[in-house]
Amino acid sequence: MYVDAAESRVLARIFGLLSEDMAEREVREAIGQHLLDLLKADHYASYVWEDATKTFGKAVFINMDPNNLANYDRYFQHHDPITFKLQARREATLVTQVMPQRELMRTEFFNDFLARDGLCWGVNAYSFVGNRNIGDVRIWRGRHRGNFDAHTLDLLRLVEPAFTGALVRAAGGHVAEVGGSSPILKLSVREFEIARMIADELSDKEIAHRLQLGLSTVRTHVARIFAKLGVRRRSGVASLFAKH
Repeated sequence: MYVDAAESRVLARIFGLLSEDMAEREVREAIGQHLLDLLKADHYASYVWEDATKTFGKAVFINMDPNNLANYDRYFQHHDPITFKLQARREATLVTQVMPQRELMRTEFFNDFLARDGLCWGVNAYSFVGNRNIGDVRIWRGRHRGNFDAHTLDLLRLVEPAFTGALVRAAGGHVAEVGGSSPILKLSVREFEIARMIADELSDKEIAHRLQLGLSTVRTHVARIFAKLGVRRRSGVASLFAKH
């Protein structure tokens, strides 16, 4: 994919932030404005799925009315025609990929929730470890900007592994503490981040640049990842991530 100079600068800021040790809420707060800049968007929110209550909570947001979001917490998340469909895809997805815009604009959710803050065109991305959704980002443009596109999804796919890794670090240090049963859970948090990037076909040099690590350090991690997962090639790492 092609990344222009402005996008490269914003991505560098995002990856720098996500390499720091932050609390879970701080991770989601820290990247919000940068994602808006990266994607030329207007509104940002991020939630954490609460499996016990089957609700989204711990909202952080930019350019959205707190009172309107309180209505989401109380009512609209239970009458939301798109978010569960987006979450089920487990990857960056345009809202229009799960519901045509004209159909969405006829819903109560759009007219009494989204439109009140000027949200029109949306894209969501979700962080999963095993079968657990540990955080998301929800990014919206106003009507005047037009819809997101495939390049948007490519940019979010670049960010997602580091975002997930930062959330896992904030959760306490090892993927196994927040995931289900999988060979991937043998990995440390840093190994998990690097393995995700291997699965996304990044080279060792690209991973080193992304994580601000030395190339030899990345190669040491890669060797340990192969040993822990019992694979000999990068394609084996990708296969495990596709399976689990």
